[in-house]
Amino acid sequence: MAAEGSTKAVVTALVANLGIAVSKFVAAAVTGSASMLAEGVHSVADSTNQALLLVGGKQARRAPSALHPFGYARERYVYAFIVAIVLFTLGGLYALYEGYHKVSDPHELTSPLIAVAVLLIAIALESYALRTAIVEANKVRGKRGWVSFVRHARAPELPVILLEDAGALLGLVFALLGVGLSVLTGNGVYDGIATLCIGVLLVVIAVILAAETKSLLIGEAALPEEVAAIHSELVSTPGVDRIIHLRTLHLGPEELLVAAKIAIGTTDRGADVAATINDAEARIRRVLPTATTIYLEPDIDRQPTHTGAAAPGPSN
Repeated sequence: MAAEGSTKAVVTALVANLGIAVSKFVAAAVTGSASMLAEGVHSVADSTNQALLLVGGKQARRAPSALHPFGYARERYVYAFIVAIVLFTLGGLYALYEGYHKVSDPHELTSPLIAVAVLLIAIALESYALRTAIVEANKVRGKRGWVSFVRHARAPELPVILLEDAGALLGLVFALLGVGLSVLTGNGVYDGIATLCIGVLLVVIAVILAAETKSLLIGEAALPEEVAAIHSELVSTPGVDRIIHLRTLHLGPEELLVAAKIAIGTTDRGADVAATINDAEARIRRVLPTATTIYLEPDIDRQPTHTGAAAPGPSN
């Protein structure tokens, strides 16, 4: 369900940005507005990014191989990181470059009403794309706030689209202000300042995306509430005396590796231990279907007394 929602949000944003990009470039050619040109490049960068996210999703669905026995789910993280690089270079740096030249050598805008009309249409389309992303994100973010959702989401597509669409809307507002002030004052420098603001905005968003995606590429644990659920199911399994240690790692957005060492009794037979492990794995998968790979290692409980389950540590 999460993957389907992510794909819907990505496709909606891609269709909207392709149409917006064409209209922006036409308006930039007619008016000579640097902010419109920067916004056109911004839309091209966004469209490229959404295409990359779709490619990453397709690549991630490949079957495991001998070289990659855990599959290719992390391809989604790789392509999301490339998105951040594209947004930084193609979107942010170009806007800063164009804004600098416009401030250094400002020109009066021609036919500014065309630019205003295009910007208003673009705002409407971007608002629809952002609304779609918000609706899909609400299905999976639970009670978390938006900042927490972006920071802790294990699927990269929705956070990327949310940040891109929000940045696109804010960039359009900057462009609208720049065009408006340039027309009202007859000074094209405001158009250049708006372009610089767009560039700074895109660079900031790109840096945030790169930092969050880098963490996913390195490997993140399950969410705290998921670790707590795993821990609870393990300690409630008959035959498990306590948890010696528990580790989790996301192999992909919907693929979780669970590894734990569990203490068993000194008199347990091999068949009993195997039954305990099978029961524990079934319990974990029942409460957390994303736990696709589970390794449980039994060990003799050498503690003098059974103090109950150890709480999951911060390294889980």
